[in-house]
Amino acid sequence: MKNTENSTTTFLRFHKASFFIFLFILGIEILIALFVKDSIIRPYGGDVLVVMLMYCFFKSFVDIKPLYLAIAVTVFAYLVEVGQYFNLVEMLNLQDNRVMSTIIGSSFSWGDMLCYTIGGIICYLIDRKRS
Repeated sequence: MKNTENSTTTFLRFHKASFFIFLFILGIEILIALFVKDSIIRPYGGDVLVVMLMYCFFKSFVDIKPLYLAIAVTVFAYLVEVGQYFNLVEMLNLQDNRVMSTIIGSSFSWGDMLCYTIGGIICYLIDRKRS
């Protein structure tokens, strides 16, 4: 019989560098939300960064190949965007909750989908070189 005790792999761990990068990007996202009122950085830069934010957050706790994590985070962002298309905020009766309506969003955009894709690609390319 094969000993399976030694062949188990732990996927959970804490990676300090990824967590600090997550906190840094979170700070940038908060600053953009509070102080930037333009037509490029806030809508497009913020969407690229939000995928990077999620990537670094999950990378802080889960040991997974960069490609798999980049795909998972990007697909999650796509699903949130599709939720905007179907007015998820109203379906969940959160239109009066400013925080949740900002996080989920209220308007579908193909440009956002492109930004999420770019964010996922950036994460993969950077992390692939580090791994």
